[in-house]
Amino acid sequence: MSLRSTLDFLLYEWLEVSSLQQRERFSDHSRETFDAVLDTCERIAREKYAPFNRLVDTEEPRFDGEKVILPQATHDAQKAYAESGMLSAAQDYDIGGMQLPYTVEAAANSFFAMASVSMGSGLLTVGNANLLMAHGSDLQRKVFALNEFSGRWSGTMCLSEPQAGSSLSDVMTRATPDGDAYASDPLGARYRLKGNKMWISAGDHELTENIIHLVLAKIPDADGKLIPGVRGISLFIVPKKLVNENAELTGVRNDVALAGLNHKCGWRGTTNTLLNFGEGKFKVQTDNTASDGSGAVGYLVGEPGRGLSYMFHMMNEARIGVGMAATMLGMAGYEASLEYAKNRPQGRPVAGGSQKVVKDAAQAQVRIIEHADIKRMLLAQKSYSEGALALELYCAKLVDEQHTGEVASADEARLLLEVLTPIAKSWPSEWCLEANSLAIQIHGGYGYTRDFPVEQYWRDNRLNMIHEGTHGIQSMDLLGRKVLMEEGRGLQLLSARMRETADKAMVYSDLAMDAKALNAALQKVIAATQMAWSSGQPQEALANAVPYLQAFGHLVLAWIWLDVSASCRGAQTPAQTGRQAAAKYFYRYELPKIDAWLQVVSSRDMTCANLAEDAF
Repeated sequence: MSLRSTLDFLLYEWLEVSSLQQRERFSDHSRETFDAVLDTCERIAREKYAPFNRLVDTEEPRFDGEKVILPQATHDAQKAYAESGMLSAAQDYDIGGMQLPYTVEAAANSFFAMASVSMGSGLLTVGNANLLMAHGSDLQRKVFALNEFSGRWSGTMCLSEPQAGSSLSDVMTRATPDGDAYASDPLGARYRLKGNKMWISAGDHELTENIIHLVLAKIPDADGKLIPGVRGISLFIVPKKLVNENAELTGVRNDVALAGLNHKCGWRGTTNTLLNFGEGKFKVQTDNTASDGSGAVGYLVGEPGRGLSYMFHMMNEARIGVGMAATMLGMAGYEASLEYAKNRPQGRPVAGGSQKVVKDAAQAQVRIIEHADIKRMLLAQKSYSEGALALELYCAKLVDEQHTGEVASADEARLLLEVLTPIAKSWPSEWCLEANSLAIQIHGGYGYTRDFPVEQYWRDNRLNMIHEGTHGIQSMDLLGRKVLMEEGRGLQLLSARMRETADKAMVYSDLAMDAKALNAALQKVIAATQMAWSSGQPQEALANAVPYLQAFGHLVLAWIWLDVSASCRGAQTPAQTGRQAAAKYFYRYELPKIDAWLQVVSSRDMTCANLAEDAF
């Protein structure tokens, strides 16, 4: 079964995305226009991305002292993607967009993630531009965002620093007003930035004419001191090459220097960099001409001190993108190992009786897909990757509902998205990585070699548990904030939707047991949430936040699978039978795992938290 047929079912039969055409914003669209977008992206991914996935893994980006060099295939893929219009797919017609539903955009982009995730498409560029559309000035939107949507320029997000990592309250990059140019530059209040940023994906390359960095930095107080914590953080536009108010390059390089390329386990086709801002390598005078230099030129976005809240606009979008990337790597491994299992002969059927296993060596070998354990591993991969894909598309439709739905439903979508975002990022990054591990296992020793693609899928996917917020960060966000916000209304809304699915499934005899299991699991998660916070001590509540995240994620995926399974009614095609089997697998093999996770959450077990350092 192809990815396209899976997307068609999830989009049109399960999510009923065609109903969005009734809304004014999408009224020009039809299934034909949606299918045309999917067709185009599927073709570009097949022709420009998939054939070069191994190439970009082996020919890593390199710096020749002046510029970063990438394979020609990456340049060709970037050009084809930009020319497809997908960078501005969801934007208004009047700025060159297609006004596509985000659900369709997300589905279309899944082809690229599956074909070659490390070649990249436009995740950070689109996120960067979307942030500026939401929080930038009119001129910042016109000069920077629109040129990113067109593909002329690309964008990054610069948060982490070598000494701070994910602890953004400890960033040390500083921004000071740029003398006479501070209040007079039409592009915004002008500052000079000095500091170092680490782990910057696509931080330097020659794929586009310019790179627009969004940089978190602190503005010193009157005494020259940095305000501690996150409230002192502001957000700045720092272009690699300086531009004027007409979006023309001035011919002057900003003081943003590549300090080094990070050499990674996976995602080797994407440059990942350490950038130095204001080290003096490139000299920029106030009037954009060469001088002795005093920092990288940056333009304030919005109000001072609100940088982190603005950046979360991009971070949350990126987290769903990371979840989709992890999902599609899981799907790629599943399809590769399924094909291998169908063609690899090994072993013979098990026979015998009276507790005695007999194998007849005279019989012909069978394909390994005929072995029960291979079927188990294939079904596990299917339940992880297709379930995760359904989750990501469900979240994408919540985005559409938030932006185009009636006031009440839009607010519900906003809150549901808040609760589900940590799951949409973390669950695929853990369990689709496990799917990739199972794909290697099915290949046996061959899976551990570079003769087959599954080892690369695993390496590429290993990053997704880390970037855009580790499991630990996502778990504290979920248990420490999301399930508590607005007096727990988000969790209440999600619970109501789960109960609605259970009620819908209860009428089908083959799903009634699973519907009861979902209701029981929901009650366990709600009870564990209450028990975790019953002492009122955050240290105790959050000591086992990751097991809570894992249990919550499994609950969400069980709900998604039950809802999908309830939609598989009517003619029983092989595809429908496969989906129902994946749902059954999840309920039999996966959902029972939540009891162990929730036990330590409910008891506020401090085994890990209280262990003295020297005991390790």
